Formats: sequence, structure tokens, C-alpha cells
Amino acid sequence: MKILYFDCFSGVSGNMILGALIAAGVDPESLKRDLKKLELPDFDLVAERTKRSGIAGIHVSVSVPDEKKHRHLPEIERIIDSGDLQTSVKERAKKIFRRLASAEASVHGVTVEKVHFHEVGALDAIVDIVGSSIAIEMIKPDMIISSAINVGSGSINIDHGYFPVPPPAVVELARQVPIFSDGPEAELATPTGMAIITTLTNSYGPLPKIKLESIGYGAGTKDLNGFPNVLRVLSGECRTSEVEEKIEHLVLLESNIDDLSPQVLGLIMDRAFAAGALDCWFTPVQMKKNRPAVAVSILSKPQDEIILRDLLYKETTTIGIRRSVVERHSLGRSVIEVETDFGSIRVKKAILKGETVNLHPEFEDVRRAAEISGADFTAIAEEAVRKAAGSK
Repeated sequence: MKILYFDCFSGVSGNMILGALIAAGVDPESLKRDLKKLELPDFDLVAERTKRSGIAGIHVSVSVPDEKKHRHLPEIERIIDSGDLQTSVKERAKKIFRRLASAEASVHGVTVEKVHFHEVGALDAIVDIVGSSIAIEMIKPDMIISSAINVGSGSINIDHGYFPVPPPAVVELARQVPIFSDGPEAELATPTGMAIITTLTNSYGPLPKIKLESIGYGAGTKDLNGFPNVLRVLSGECRTSEVEEKIEHLVLLESNIDDLSPQVLGLIMDRAFAAGALDCWFTPVQMKKNRPAVAVSILSKPQDEIILRDLLYKETTTIGIRRSVVERHSLGRSVIEVETDFGSIRVKKAILKGETVNLHPEFEDVRRAAEISGADFTAIAEEAVRKAAGSK
């Protein structure tokens, strides 16, 4: 299993994430070529080697035109969708932006659609977020883990006045995320950096046992005297038995609805998954006055709760949502790629006490192979499982 570990001992920002991923092996020229597929004013991404308190790393700067306009979330999503990028990259980037916009909306007491602020609208934030999404796609980790995040201390000037560190948007993004304050009086975690890291991360905690393959340091813009302003990224292979069984505390949102079209309900499920839902399902129920209805259930990570709750309120007729914290036990998993007579197929392996207990081919890989070859879907899936069962 390939692990990507973000060591946020000195905070996190968008350009630090990009710099660390480039230092860990992502090709900056390939990254630039993909970013240029976006419908954006001319910009340049510069990755330079530098040092922060004696530690060598990559500092990424984005040169953009001096724009005065504010962009809203719908326009940013249109820009992302219009680019000739992989669907997974687009969905990942939009999920980060929705999380960032949701945090700002919560802070200012407005809807996500009405949020207009520099952090979302600025071109460099778009480049940081989409660039990070592209870089993750290039690395293809099976799991992303983050340490607790150093948010800094002191006070800073922002658009709305003089505020303590961490500023309101960072605090909102840090819900259910381990954070701490250490080092110099400075803002160490930015809203863009927090939105990226909290969206990408599967879990938080210490570095698991891995066979280390690459190390990258992303340098922050400020050179803090005597304090290394860098983000460290570690990448390596981890035995599936080291991360096999996991207990998570998740949030379950539920609402009974008796006056909404089934067509709209289908759309709700699509949008819930796009916004980060771990699962979404509908259950037929009977409400008062003998009305048949549907119970909508959405399972999410705590950090995605607000955006999913707002989705239910905005897109359905509900005026109340039940919320509960549930405990989920899950097996460890890894993804292996096998070569079949119909091409390369990815297969998920579920691990219990070091033993493989389930093999399941990726649906999209099998469907694509079936469409190209004309062979039966079932035959391709069965061959992929046989090949996976014989691999080590």
C-alpha cells in the first residue's frame, strides 16, 4: 500500500503543498502543462530551490495578472469543468473549493453561492488547489495521512480587521482535525492550505511503519528566523497489516421527506458523493397521515458535515435533520494492478489479520475493457480476480 504522509510541524499552505509534492517527485513541467488547460488569464508557476532555517526545499510562486474581480464558487467550478483534465482531478479540486467556500460561508453567515473573497477568487488559490489535485493524481497514493497541524499564534491583519491566529476560516476548517500552536508568532496555516489538506487526508496521526521511498520539503514564503517554515511530505510502501483494521467516528445525517420528486432525490445522491459523502442511501418509510416517504441518510467525515448538511437544506424540502455520531470499523485495503487479456485492471484487496479476505475489481476499469474488447463484463472481472489472487 502506497502511503503519502504530510508532516505539518510548521503549518500548511497551498504553495507549501505544491512545493513538497514537487520535491517528492512530481514533475513541475508536467504539472504546468496540465494547469495551462484551465481557462485562466496567463499565469506562470515557478518552482525554485531555497532554504528555510538551513533546510533545503522547493518554494512555489504563482505569477498572475493583477485582477480586481472577485470570483464566486459557481464560476470557479465552471473554470475547473472546462479544463481538459481527468474527471478525478476535477472532482477533487471542486471538493476542496466547496469545503473552502463552506467554511467562509459559515464564518460570515451567508450561503456558499454568495461567498466572494480573495482566498477563493484569487488566481493563485485556483492554481494551488487544482495543481495539488493534479499532483495527487500523478502520485496515486492508496492512503493519505496527516500529522496534527501547527496553526501558529499571535495576531494578523486580514480583510476584516486585526484577528488572532488562527483566523476564523482556518478555525472553521479545523473542525474535528488535530491542531496545535507552537513556534513563532505567525500565521502558519492558511485557509487554502487547510482546505486542501483536510479534504485530501484519509486520517490523522503519527507516521505508520513504511518503507520510505521519497521525501519532499515545501518551503513557505516567509523565512522565520530559527524556525524551519517548511512542510514535509514522506512517501513509501506500508504493509497492509500495519493499517488493516480501523475504527472511525463518523457523522450520520438523516431526514424523512414525503414531498420531493424521485428525480431530485437521485440528484441529491450524486451531489452528496461529489461533496465528500462516504455513503448515501434511501430507505422507504411511512410518515404521519399514512404518507409514504423516503428517509435520506448521508454518512460523512466530521470535517465534511457542514457542507453536506447545507446540501440537504438547500436541495430538499426538509426543515430538520437528525444528526448522530456513529462508530465504523473497517478492514485495511490496498489496490493492485493486474494485467489481463483485456488490458490492465485495478483490483481492491481487503485485509483481515494479514490475510486477503476479499478481492473486487474496479468497476470502471472492467467496463472500459468490456467496451473496448466486446467481451462479457463478468468474464473480464473473473479473470482480474484470478490474476489478483495469484499475485503477491
